[in-house]
Amino acid sequence: MYDQSDPRAALPTSGTGPALPSGGYAPPSYVKFYERPPEDEDAQGQSWYARGQNFVVVYTLARDGARFERSGQKDEYVLILPDSGTAARVTANGEEQDCAGEAVVFVPPGDSSIEIRGGGRIVRLFTALSEDLVARCPNNGAYAAPNPLIPPFKPWPAPPGGYRIRRYGLDVQVEPGRFGRIFRGSTFMVNYLDPRHEPRDITKLSPHHHDDFEQCSLALDGEFIHDLRWPWTPNMNHWREDEHEFCASPSVAVIPPPSIHTTRAQLHGLNQLVDIFCPPRMDFSRKPGWVLNADDYPMPDGA
Repeated sequence: MYDQSDPRAALPTSGTGPALPSGGYAPPSYVKFYERPPEDEDAQGQSWYARGQNFVVVYTLARDGARFERSGQKDEYVLILPDSGTAARVTANGEEQDCAGEAVVFVPPGDSSIEIRGGGRIVRLFTALSEDLVARCPNNGAYAAPNPLIPPFKPWPAPPGGYRIRRYGLDVQVEPGRFGRIFRGSTFMVNYLDPRHEPRDITKLSPHHHDDFEQCSLALDGEFIHDLRWPWTPNMNHWREDEHEFCASPSVAVIPPPSIHTTRAQLHGLNQLVDIFCPPRMDFSRKPGWVLNADDYPMPDGA
């Protein structure tokens, strides 16, 4: 249920309504990095971890010259450089590229390293195949039993020219009818939402649900309230109370299907949210012009 000013109002709907679980609903998971000590603190910086069913988010305050390596990485991962003053030299499978800040970078599987220039905050996204990183997540208990509404993870096709380092700048002009700044790879879709500089208009919210995938909302700047409501089922034991969870920055909110949800920016100042989907979501991919790097990464056969 979108306000008509929201570009998502034009998305097709299945008309089937929210999916009904055979058991109780899976709860959301909130990890507020600002409230807890980092999982890692060493010469490279401070790192906090959070996960969803299919993915891991690593938020790092990196020192100048910090180096982060992956050996035998099973699949493509993502590096987010939110700030212009923090750059990275990325090396992967014999290729090296200097990546300026304010960018989303897709890093190939295999051996790779990221060397930070200037220090500052970075975000890395991995699938749950990176079991060493999954083990670092403080919210692992939320996924002791997988949510049956979420299909097993399956990557999207590899780029036709093969995997390589791909940097996409965030200096993209707002365009009427397009929702945010969306980039996709073989494992993730990243929607770097247009920033808000004041509290959201509560007469133009966007309550909606997803049948079969999680939404990860990464708060980089500002303050937000995540509003969640679950549909009733015939079994009252499965009903859940509404939630209105306050999350400042940095934080992660993992919103499960089929909860009805919307998010409200709260701060008079910069409110920056990044929505993350693993694997990429199909409805956004089908909208012409929404995925800014669609030519680099194909959709699955039959899409």
